[in-house]
Amino acid sequence: MKLPVSKRIQAEVAVDALAGPRRPGAVASLLSRTRYVPVRLKFAVTLMLALAWGVSSYLIAQHWLDELALIMGGFFAHLAILGIAILPGFMNAFLVVGLLLDRRPPRTAIATYPGITVLVAAYNEQDSILSTLESLSKQDYPAPMQVLVINDGSTDATMERLRSVSYPWLQVLDLERNGGKANALNQGLKLAGHSLTITLDGDSYLYRHALRHLVGRFLSDPLNTSAVAGAVLLRNSRLNLVTKVQEWDYFHGIAAIKRLQSLFQGTLVAQGAFSLYRTEVLRELGGWPECVGEDIVLTWAILNRGDRVGYCEDAVTFTNAPATWRQFIRQRQRWSRGLIEAFKAYPQLLFRRRMSTIFIWWNLLFPYMDLVYTLFFVPGLVLALFGYYWLAGPMTLLVLPLAFVVNYLMFYVQSQMFRAQGLKVRRNPVGFVMYALFYGFVLQPGCVVGYLSELLNLRKRWGTK
Repeated sequence: MKLPVSKRIQAEVAVDALAGPRRPGAVASLLSRTRYVPVRLKFAVTLMLALAWGVSSYLIAQHWLDELALIMGGFFAHLAILGIAILPGFMNAFLVVGLLLDRRPPRTAIATYPGITVLVAAYNEQDSILSTLESLSKQDYPAPMQVLVINDGSTDATMERLRSVSYPWLQVLDLERNGGKANALNQGLKLAGHSLTITLDGDSYLYRHALRHLVGRFLSDPLNTSAVAGAVLLRNSRLNLVTKVQEWDYFHGIAAIKRLQSLFQGTLVAQGAFSLYRTEVLRELGGWPECVGEDIVLTWAILNRGDRVGYCEDAVTFTNAPATWRQFIRQRQRWSRGLIEAFKAYPQLLFRRRMSTIFIWWNLLFPYMDLVYTLFFVPGLVLALFGYYWLAGPMTLLVLPLAFVVNYLMFYVQSQMFRAQGLKVRRNPVGFVMYALFYGFVLQPGCVVGYLSELLNLRKRWGTK
């Protein structure tokens, strides 16, 4: 007989001998708060205020819509304005209110930590794999750790680098042929010897206490949590303008969205670069699927089980971002293809009665919004240079105040986390200006190509950079 989720978790805790109260500590912490606000009430308040902003923006934009309808017709006018201003404004308002209401419960005091397996899929990582292992050796994780590095048919000196080191917790699996990241991780999963499995990229460097924080967050989160995403920041952010711009995307946008999704019980991507999973769940689901976006499809499979996926903002790893615009576009095209793959595999998530369902719908709207941005807003900016303010004019300035609030709030939240970790936010004004004003010109058209590539079933490849 198959045990329900809560019973299976309790049974596994007993096997792992986690001494002391595992979840009750978190519950007691919440009950001790005299002003604790239930998550569902936070969600209701956030949604209502965001809807109010969206409706108000739509009403204010009526004159703009009427003028644009004379040029392109009412249908296309609404299509353009909704994608350019109304929906982004609603999403920004939701993000602002949600982050203001977010109060992360402290981690439960853990008496005994469970053993963990760390899977590192490595393909041509000769320049970084040794520092990745070094970062693992410096972790203060107080329980058995098994590290499996899967050399996925590398054609460089990755395997030679791995032979040059010897750690008691290290195992190396050398695959003769490159089979892709999903296959590499699945080969490692077969050898995983602990109840928790963590994935880490071969070019990542774990910051101090990262493993302890990640596992501690998992043990402190609700009972139905089956995965927790770590925080991924840039390791090569000072390399050139391309990486300087991406630093703000990782520091601001990606981290803030994951934090908000976790608050409302459903982080949508436990990224392969650094995430924790329940090993039993991974095996029940058949491991990582063979596709471009294996991490997002796996995460949606976990959500489809009815399980929760969390986020740990202070379990930090630094990873290398694409260093050229071409590599960056290829990466985001792959991410966009992964999103379409996830919808193909689990469209039923659109109709689940969960708070996190709103984020599934957001993802469904992203291809439309990226397409509108590419086909309407970018040409509208060009027209504005010649005095035709049909799509990019004074009314678009309505978005700017909220965008400023969003960016300031994300910066404040992340800065607080940095200070708590002993990290310092480095000055990067040029990168921020490029991120705020010009990032979308490269990002969103690239995403459109990714969506179309998956819809047209074009050739797929692992390439992450």
